[in-house]
Amino acid sequence: MRLRDKVALVTGSTTGIGEGMARLFAREGAYVMIHGPLQDAAQKLVDEIGEKASFVIGQLEDPQVPERLIAETITRFGRIDCLVNNAATTSRGSLENTDAQAFDRIIAINLRAPFLLIQAALPFFRKQGTGRVLNVGSVNAYCGEKNLLAYSISKGGLMTLTRNLADAHGAEGIRINQLNVGWTLTPNEFALKKKEGLSDDWPTNLSKTYAPSGRLLSPEEIAGAAMYFLSDEASLINGAILDVEQYPLIGRNPTKEATKVS
Repeated sequence: MRLRDKVALVTGSTTGIGEGMARLFAREGAYVMIHGPLQDAAQKLVDEIGEKASFVIGQLEDPQVPERLIAETITRFGRIDCLVNNAATTSRGSLENTDAQAFDRIIAINLRAPFLLIQAALPFFRKQGTGRVLNVGSVNAYCGEKNLLAYSISKGGLMTLTRNLADAHGAEGIRINQLNVGWTLTPNEFALKKKEGLSDDWPTNLSKTYAPSGRLLSPEEIAGAAMYFLSDEASLINGAILDVEQYPLIGRNPTKEATKVS
């Protein structure tokens, strides 16, 4: 078991990528603190995982919540070895139609909350002499779509946060890395595309521009990459950004290809 007896807090872990991580980490021997905004969903997942899991509820736009999440993890399991900043929110918006309220909420959840969570965990990591943080970013961090402006900014900031803190605290035995995740088929993504007008079978009718393999990434595949960074196998990797995507992001010119998703 690659995470035997490690304690991992995974934010946003009642659905999608975070849920995939929570399930895999528990199978690999970790004690997992589930986090989400809805108690029923969190309790259901804890019941399915079993005694190695517990949960904490909180809205991450509240600046008081991150410290409480860390404290409750310590109270429940006695320590924290791994912090996964997975929770995020997004909304469509360009420069013309993103207002201050929408911008601030995205930054609060996607960037400020990871900062505050790491800050709250730092004393415990120092006391233990070790700590592992994995930030879940997005390929949008490099530029992003024009209608994902605030989201892209938040993920670009998260990438800088990862590198800055890895450099600042690596000598203390604290590793901080990041996954920049590409297009992944989660329940929320499926529902969003349906809402935007795609058919029920849209995941099987994708342009090769966006899905060269013919399918999207799965939460389980993202979870596998996450487990590696949290495991002892990656004990000397710090400040790394892994683009979990099925095509190269740098130098690619998709404008010369068909770009319509059927």
